[in-house]
Amino acid sequence: MSEDLIYRVTFLSQGEVYEVYARSVAQGGLLGFVEIGELVFGEKTQVVVDPSEERLQREFNGVRRTYLPMHSVLRIDQVTKQGTARIRDLERPENRKVTPFPMPIYTPGGESQ
Repeated sequence: MSEDLIYRVTFLSQGEVYEVYARSVAQGGLLGFVEIGELVFGEKTQVVVDPSEERLQREFNGVRRTYLPMHSVLRIDQVTKQGTARIRDLERPENRKVTPFPMPIYTPGGESQ
């Protein structure tokens, strides 16, 4: 049954919104990180080639697990089937629908603003 589970993970990284598919998502062994494992990409036999998915494949080539800072994760969905992994530029007007989760600001004295 666990082989059939696929998760869509959406996160922010360097001004871009990444959407990847993985078979394993867990609270990471590192405090404040989400562990993503067994990334899934489209079949190599597809006729239509998506440049953003190819870029993701190159970026995560050889990666067994990746650890994402908890505050960069926008959403984790358990899905019934895999979609296309992609990268969207956050600066483009059509991609500005994503709003980062508000974080409190802590001062060195321990008082929040």
